[in-house]
Amino acid sequence: MPLTEAALQRSRELVGKDPLAEPLADYLAEHVDEELHHDETLLDDLEVVGMERSSVLERIPSPEVAALVGSQYYWIHHFHPVSFLGYVAMMEGYPPTSELIETLVARTGFPREAFRAYLEHAELDPGHRDHLDRTLDALPLEEWHEKALGVSAIATATMAARSLEKIVDQGR
Repeated sequence: MPLTEAALQRSRELVGKDPLAEPLADYLAEHVDEELHHDETLLDDLEVVGMERSSVLERIPSPEVAALVGSQYYWIHHFHPVSFLGYVAMMEGYPPTSELIETLVARTGFPREAFRAYLEHAELDPGHRDHLDRTLDALPLEEWHEKALGVSAIATATMAARSLEKIVDQGR
């Protein structure tokens, strides 16, 4: 949520100076509403598997997660907030499937209730992805906007993979 809100705020600051700013801000305002309370659901899921909410919130993020999210803040504030849509495309463009969730339940031994956030995203993200696609098609993107989206998407995929590898390595 804070990352989306940062992109929204920066877009609003650019309204009147940048033709992309207003439609981008409109999309991001809707996106903020769509993502509301998803962080709480994830924290609830972690409690199901025995992790205390306070210990999760007090844990310092890994360098991989800091790089993943921090690069987005940098691009939002020091380049252009449209770059954030590359992050959104990667994070919501490939939602978990019900088959994946069932595999995770079977392999981890955790109860299905520990995967509510995944289940929500499996249901909601295809619609979010379609909304993003329609928004991208409607935005007056220039070549440099498209490059920023691509760089952001590639960096997101790379850093998300590194973050997951770190989690898997710690679990061994």
